[in-house]
Amino acid sequence: MAVTAAMVKELREMTGAGMMDCKKALAATDGDMDKAVEYLREKGLAAAVKKAGRIAAEGIVVTALTEDSKKAVAVEVNAETDFVAKNEKFQSYVADVAAQALVTTAANIDAFMEETWAKDPSMTVKEALSSQISIIGENMNIRRFEQVVEENGFVASYIHGGGKIGVLVDVETDVINDAIKEMAKNIAMQAAALKPMYTDRSEISEEFIEHEKAILMAQIQNDPKEASKPEKVIAGMVQGRINKELKEICLMDQVYVKAEDGKQSVDQYVKAVAKENGANIKVKKFVRFETGEGLEKKEENFAEEVAKQMGM
Repeated sequence: MAVTAAMVKELREMTGAGMMDCKKALAATDGDMDKAVEYLREKGLAAAVKKAGRIAAEGIVVTALTEDSKKAVAVEVNAETDFVAKNEKFQSYVADVAAQALVTTAANIDAFMEETWAKDPSMTVKEALSSQISIIGENMNIRRFEQVVEENGFVASYIHGGGKIGVLVDVETDVINDAIKEMAKNIAMQAAALKPMYTDRSEISEEFIEHEKAILMAQIQNDPKEASKPEKVIAGMVQGRINKELKEICLMDQVYVKAEDGKQSVDQYVKAVAKENGANIKVKKFVRFETGEGLEKKEENFAEEVAKQMGM
């Protein structure tokens, strides 16, 4: 049977083995996909196969920055257990992924996975990942990355909890000094702690606002006491609740956690620092990655897992 490019692609996706290895395996097994998988496993080239179905929801988030802090990247790489996430070999590998993500021109994670692995040009990023799965012994996944570039200022980064949360903050400023760098780090810490959804209100669509208003209106209509109030009063109540919600989900509207009076907003804090330093400062955006966010975590009894691995 003739080996086609489609067959090679399918086998690569199943095993994570290299293209030439897949081609050889298919040729040696007359195109039989199951036998080709076994062939690769016997050669030690498909050790990731058995692990591919396991849920990788632990891991770490890391950031990498250029020397001038004009460009930065946040990367999340997942593993199955927190134990592996703390492993030096795993962390070293993730640092290499971040270094490559910092300079990549890939527009998305799929394109990134197909590019040449900088540490070993004979492999793609995907193949290097498969190799690490074999070495470390757990299913792993490069889940996402995001670059931030700021030519007219700098990018600040903050890692919380040993990599549980990673934040980048894009700061446009005509003055860069220690006070402004500290301000940027404080804002990154704010984003890590209070989990905003948006930088400021300009990022929020009218559709979102109208949707929230409709929900609030329905809540009022379901309360006979509130529903009986004049239309103008109800409209004011809805707007007041919307404003309260926006103060919670917009970074610049949030109460600054270090504010001495407990009232100063992040926006007011930035303006105060700008005034003190004779600077024009704008926080343009932030990126916040939390490890395992939105991923299902598999609950397993640890003793049972150990017994299973020991063949007990």
